[in-house]
Amino acid sequence: MARVLAVNISEKKGVIKHPIEKGYFRENHGLEGDAHSGEWHRQVSLLAQESIDKMKAKGVEGLCSGKFAENLTTEGIILYELPVGTKFKVGEVLMEVTQIGKECHQGCAIRSQVGDCIMPREGIFAKVLQGGWIKPEDEIVIE
Repeated sequence: MARVLAVNISEKKGVIKHPIEKGYFRENHGLEGDAHSGEWHRQVSLLAQESIDKMKAKGVEGLCSGKFAENLTTEGIILYELPVGTKFKVGEVLMEVTQIGKECHQGCAIRSQVGDCIMPREGIFAKVLQGGWIKPEDEIVIE
């Protein structure tokens, strides 16, 4: 079963996010209170624990949920294989994949702190089609 391991938030862009108990994801906005939310195509960022584990296998220590600035840390789904346009439900929230990976900007705090950033290769971005709450252990279902 694909599921959420952590919901992560930050008040500023380009910094590590910290886990929260649950988050409200507003339609056409993203996670309320998160610096990356807004009316654009990258409202929510997702990264799989499996991708984080690849970095751990390279000897990078101290990695945990939110370290790569992802809003949702997931498990049991290969996120970067989902085509753009894929709709999926997480808890009460309906999302649509809008982008796979991203260009990592110069001076990225994540890259400087951990030596590499897996988000450009394996992270995905989505927009919120139907809002609601998401918390750890919520199931992820492809529509």
